[in-house]
Amino acid sequence: MDVLYLLVPLSVILVFAVGAVFWWALSSRQFDDLDEVSERLLADDDEKPPPAA
Repeated sequence: MDVLYLLVPLSVILVFAVGAVFWWALSSRQFDDLDEVSERLLADDDEKPPPAA
């Protein structure tokens, strides 16, 4: 039972730390446009070489 005196405060601190990281990610707009990145990866922006004469 004595170990609970250590584990409960540590788990509460861990929950607050994870919540703070998640709040930071939301406030710094990390999750604003998730589709744009995947569309940029699929877009074919490579320049084609000129045809050989």
